[in-house]
Amino acid sequence: MNEPFVLGWEEWAAFPGLGLPAVKAKVDTGARTSALHAVSVEPFGPVTNPQIRFILHPIPEKPDIEVICSAPALGQREITSSNGESEMRWVIETPVQVGEKTWPIELTLTNRETMAYRMLLGRQAILEDMVVNPTQSCAQGELSYELYKDFPRRRPVKRPLRIAILTREPSNYSSQRLKSAAETRGHVVEMINTARCTLAIDANKPKVYYDGQPLPVYDVIIPRIGASMTAYGMAVLRQFSIMGTYCLNTAEAIGASRDKLYAHQILARAGIAMPLTAFAHSPKDTKNLIDHVGTAPLVVKLLQSTQGRGVVLAETRKAAESVIDAFRGLDANFIVQDFVKEAEGADIRCFVVGGRVMAAMMRQAEDGDFRSNLHRGGSAKRVRISKEERTAAVRAAKAMGLSVAGVDMLRSSTGPKILEVNSSPGLEGVERTSGKDVAGLIVEYIETHVRPIVKTSTRRARS
Repeated sequence: MNEPFVLGWEEWAAFPGLGLPAVKAKVDTGARTSALHAVSVEPFGPVTNPQIRFILHPIPEKPDIEVICSAPALGQREITSSNGESEMRWVIETPVQVGEKTWPIELTLTNRETMAYRMLLGRQAILEDMVVNPTQSCAQGELSYELYKDFPRRRPVKRPLRIAILTREPSNYSSQRLKSAAETRGHVVEMINTARCTLAIDANKPKVYYDGQPLPVYDVIIPRIGASMTAYGMAVLRQFSIMGTYCLNTAEAIGASRDKLYAHQILARAGIAMPLTAFAHSPKDTKNLIDHVGTAPLVVKLLQSTQGRGVVLAETRKAAESVIDAFRGLDANFIVQDFVKEAEGADIRCFVVGGRVMAAMMRQAEDGDFRSNLHRGGSAKRVRISKEERTAAVRAAKAMGLSVAGVDMLRSSTGPKILEVNSSPGLEGVERTSGKDVAGLIVEYIETHVRPIVKTSTRRARS
């Protein structure tokens, strides 16, 4: 009997038919379909035999290296991601080479720029003579990104970009700083009120209307969506993405960050440290809920809380039971967390842009309060963060799929504990405290990541 072909939990793959010498893939038997990173996905050719052209950035840390690929299309398929979001994706079939074995697989094309791996190898692509060893990495040997050393580099765009800031507060500090930073670099910026957008959901000509007038296809959307507009704002953002616009943070990532319970589950799945957290629905579980977290003091936090509102410190077990009963009486969803006493009412906000901590500040709560939010009267000062804290912030932003994020953490006796990952972090406090031009750094990041606009014209070549 032949020895089985062993795959590790991650493997290097090559795609000779696409001109890709090396792509690092995550092997995931929990996923049915395989996926490949692709942007600017564009069908062409006759309707009876469509082809797909797309751009792939094979090296996560080097988006300036891009490969233009094309392949015959098998059609489109609705795929549901691990966070429950559904997406229509183009599907191609192409040979994949792992180690010395080559075989044809189906791949769905989707934007994975916020993911650690440019490819996901699902169970449908794993042949009968293959076994997956989840404890082994690169069982079939390693390739190197050095294979791309002679590939052309894409330079940051120098042309003026048409940028829209999606916000209901165009005059606030963050919106104005982003507008000013972009205009200083020669770009054109328009403020779009999320609530005044209307969506024409059409497979042939998707449009976004603003006060009844169609909006253009922008180069970039910078989402500054308020908590009260999360659901509708995500729908608007998805519509712009369908139209081919580059969105600084995706709707899926924003939705995940706004769902506090799901966000904690994502962080836990990624092995990121955070205060011990518990959640329950039944009133009968109040005792167990407290026991899961530990002894008082405890923090009880509404899942819909923002800027420190709906966050209560219960200093005794009896107080915790009273607060939990009160929240349940309001039919509110909440979580219970361990209180990190040694933080002494202070937390650290790390501002992450493109996988790097660009600035940081320490926020200190007012006397008599434990909430350090600046909106609650807290103060801020410059802080030097450790390598461990920097790594934790970057990992948290990446786990949530956010290109730009404000990562809040506590300094505990066992290391940094992530509190929250904010998808629309304010700029005022961190810019004034750190003295850094964070808005300018965001615009620079956009310039290195914006991609050509895909026109949504439905004209097809005649067969």
